[in-house]
Amino acid sequence: MKDRLQKFLFEHAAVRGEFVDLTEAWEQVQANHAYPPAVTNLLGEMLSAAVLLASNIKFNGTLIMQIQGSGPVSLLVVECDSSLNIRATAKLAENAVIADDATLRQLVHVNGRGRFVITLDMNDKVPGQLPYQGIVSLEGDSLAEVIENYMQQSEQLSTCIWLAADHNVSRGLLLQKLPEKTGEDGLSQKTEEEARVWDHLVAISSTLNREEMLSTDIDTLQHRLFWEEDILSFEPQQPVFACSCSSQKVMDMFRMLGETEVSAALEEQDGNLAVNCDFCGKAYRFDKVDIAQIFAEDTGTSPAAGSKNAMH
Repeated sequence: MKDRLQKFLFEHAAVRGEFVDLTEAWEQVQANHAYPPAVTNLLGEMLSAAVLLASNIKFNGTLIMQIQGSGPVSLLVVECDSSLNIRATAKLAENAVIADDATLRQLVHVNGRGRFVITLDMNDKVPGQLPYQGIVSLEGDSLAEVIENYMQQSEQLSTCIWLAADHNVSRGLLLQKLPEKTGEDGLSQKTEEEARVWDHLVAISSTLNREEMLSTDIDTLQHRLFWEEDILSFEPQQPVFACSCSSQKVMDMFRMLGETEVSAALEEQDGNLAVNCDFCGKAYRFDKVDIAQIFAEDTGTSPAAGSKNAMH
């Protein structure tokens, strides 16, 4: 199993951990894009982070992680659902020039207006229920720091993350304190020993560097870091690339835009409207008859004679 999420517990510490290793799925994410190296690295880190976080959501749905930028990168989006289906994309500003070693701030936070958004979207929402959305500023020198700040604010759980990615592989490690036990009086039973163990595990994990994470499989990394610890490992899970785009979703987008705007776009493209999925590159094509049928269905009128199904 090349692509793997490995969860584990420290048997003598109130700490859980996760390693993620993405190679084939990460290759599929990049198959339809040619991003500059700095963008590839950041998007890969986001993808591993999304898998690490999404694996612990307690509902059937999707975790969506977005960075909206004010630099040469205007948007990065990664998605991971509760079955570990993943996809990702990035949008660059027009004529963007990006150095290979560009930092997070140089890519998306040039004018201090970049922001980081995590959305939890349930599949089975009740009427009127909206997705949960958390927004934090891009404070920190790395994506890992930004996510750690988010987790501290939203979950109030001490969390540390280490991320590394290039065009070949994306890997990540997460350590998180388990919720503190409380006594009958409702007060925390946290001990000095638990705090010491947490600090120790974070310290040894912080010896990881980017080159080591990129060149070393996660089994070896786990052994190098925690060979002195008693660890309980769970059955590994496999993240896979899967795009949820469909002709129906494109048609729903047309309905949101409205007939006037869609018809204008159709004329600009000489009567054949092409929409490509930003995530997988799949092309959806519609002609005048298709567009007429979409909006005829909304008004309840019959489409013109000779119309055909818009599902291609």
